[in-house]
Amino acid sequence: MKLIINTKPIPLSKLKNIWKGDVIVSLDDLAEKKIKSSVKVVRDAIDNNKSIYGVNTGFGPLANTRIEEKELSLLQRNLVVSHATGVGEDLPIHVVRLAMILKLNTLAQGFSGVTLDLVDFFRDLINNAIYPCVPSKGSVGASGDLAPLAHISQALLGLGDVYFKDKKMEASIALKEIGRAPYEFKAKEGLSLLNGTQISTSIALGALFRTESLISSALISGAMAIDAIKGSDVPLKEVIHSIRPHKGQIEVARLLRDLIQGSKIKDSHIDCNRIQDPYSIRCQPQVMGTCLGTINHVSKVLSIEANSVTDNPLVFAESNEVFSGGNFHAEPVAFVADYLALAISEIGSLSERRIALLNDANHSGLPPFLVEDSGVNSGFMNSQITAASLASENKSLAHPASVDSIPTSANHEDHVSMATFAANRLHPMIDNSMRIIAIELLATAQGISFHRPNKSSEIIEEVIKKIRIISPVYTKDRSISKDIEEVFLMIEDGQLDDYCKSVLPGYIN
Repeated sequence: MKLIINTKPIPLSKLKNIWKGDVIVSLDDLAEKKIKSSVKVVRDAIDNNKSIYGVNTGFGPLANTRIEEKELSLLQRNLVVSHATGVGEDLPIHVVRLAMILKLNTLAQGFSGVTLDLVDFFRDLINNAIYPCVPSKGSVGASGDLAPLAHISQALLGLGDVYFKDKKMEASIALKEIGRAPYEFKAKEGLSLLNGTQISTSIALGALFRTESLISSALISGAMAIDAIKGSDVPLKEVIHSIRPHKGQIEVARLLRDLIQGSKIKDSHIDCNRIQDPYSIRCQPQVMGTCLGTINHVSKVLSIEANSVTDNPLVFAESNEVFSGGNFHAEPVAFVADYLALAISEIGSLSERRIALLNDANHSGLPPFLVEDSGVNSGFMNSQITAASLASENKSLAHPASVDSIPTSANHEDHVSMATFAANRLHPMIDNSMRIIAIELLATAQGISFHRPNKSSEIIEEVIKKIRIISPVYTKDRSISKDIEEVFLMIEDGQLDDYCKSVLPGYIN
């Protein structure tokens, strides 16, 4: 993919493509002009002996310590290496790549006071697919994602490890291979690289993109569950939702109607005496519609954040001023990550309840545990237990991270967002909920098999064919652990997204 960075926002559709694969990036003339203008303001301030935080002063509680001009480059280098204190497993390459693009985009807006040399060097790393090894833990999401961004930044100095040509190697070796000597930071450049929310934003964006596939598969498995238990489609009627007109609720009801349209199973029980189905069937538009609304809200906030300037201090070339502020505080990211966690947990929780319903012959009308000759066969009994364990784990992980602030830097940074953890914990939650949905897809396909020769809708029958390639009809007890994992991978790969693209955020289309 090719990307021209200018002073306009990068749409989420392009950010999603960058998350998926390598990118070749260039800067337009206006961005270069703004970069040059902002660095001149910084240079003039130094020449006029004006104190600017982090440029010719110390950092955090050392802000009142003045630094001599001859030590300004060393100051920036020391800042970077001293802050590279991350621990834990490395972040995935796609997160690091997206974060690097967001950082480059921030620098290109012309409010950071860095040189064009730095921007070109940083761009060369991206264009040569050199991705620093960035430990996943160590950021509190205020003053920016300091530790992880320091691990990216020290690669410019030839320090730390990077991934290059499918290998992990020392940064100095990778720089040598592309013909680059280690970079020497100029005034403010290390600080501009470290301040910012690019890591937490990139992790959260990745979770957002994955949640689209999660909710798509959950809407399909929910529609299949309606047919599997011969449930009523009355709760999906448009008139019901028109008098409680939440947009997500209306859209989910419409999609569920479309997904079961033409089902012969639905037609086979029009005159049945069942009055109401359990909430996990009947209230799908209300619950899943709320989750859809959450996803849409999160996408809007993260789009703004991804294209914002979040370092400090900020340089305004037009007025020839430099201001210290707090744009690096990642509270917007932390809040929407917490909000998205609720949706991820609820999607899995609702699905687990439907799995339990399918297993319960008293409510589903299906053979106990979805297998003939139950007793000798346990069927899907323990699959529901697995789903319950995953749903329970998600309930704990859904606890808001943003409410937990621990002061840092001798109380100078006395309130932090915890955005990086808030975003990081979304991915194991998504894994859990996707596996719950995988179990439900297997269970609903099994339930529908008991209604043959009647068939479900054309769309649902297509989905069942995909499932049957992975997992045959369950006739006697066997392990379906691998089946669950393969359906999970099908969900993760987005193979069911197209069926639901009409309700997903517009940028995916």
